[in-house]
Amino acid sequence: MSKIQNYDKEMDKIIEEICREGRTPTLLLHSCCAPCSSATLERLANVFKITIFYYNPNIEPAKEFDKRFLEQERFIGEINTKYPIKLIRGRYNPEEFHSAIKGKEHIREGGERCYSCYELRLRETAKTAKSGGFDYFTTTLSISPYKNAKWLNEIGERLSKESNVPFLYADLKKKNGYKRSIELSKEYNLYRQNYCGCEYSKKERDA
Repeated sequence: MSKIQNYDKEMDKIIEEICREGRTPTLLLHSCCAPCSSATLERLANVFKITIFYYNPNIEPAKEFDKRFLEQERFIGEINTKYPIKLIRGRYNPEEFHSAIKGKEHIREGGERCYSCYELRLRETAKTAKSGGFDYFTTTLSISPYKNAKWLNEIGERLSKESNVPFLYADLKKKNGYKRSIELSKEYNLYRQNYCGCEYSKKERDA
């Protein structure tokens, strides 16, 4: 279990050290959608050379996966940043998600099913960061008030030790991050989905 109490402050410490050293490290940023990446990129894209990794096999149906990817692609083509943003489209195989959450299908949104989904996506991000030689990896997921930042950072810390790629701690909803993502979504006219992504979150929304 992580000993860090404030993940937002921890990220600030890392960024301060990077700026003090005059470095521009690479960051593989897992993103679930354009709106969640918006305020994240605004905060980080002048410090890191960022590649967005769109790996979300939890999203169903396939047309929703494609829609969110295309919106992500459009957004990074329009946002003005110091360094160009690159984009990797991860494979889309929903069976990977269903296998990861097997036996937890009945658990409500925000519970252990989501933990397994976080781990699935972060594990693939860490693996891709290692093979791609990135200096750091992290995710946009903590910008949402509905996502468990403590879980995300503990998973990221553990996977960092396994992959030997530093994890950028983050609680991106802090400093009005979520509010800013809503503002940027309006500014860029971004598609904001009304469910997290998986069929179970969609069923809860419909109910």
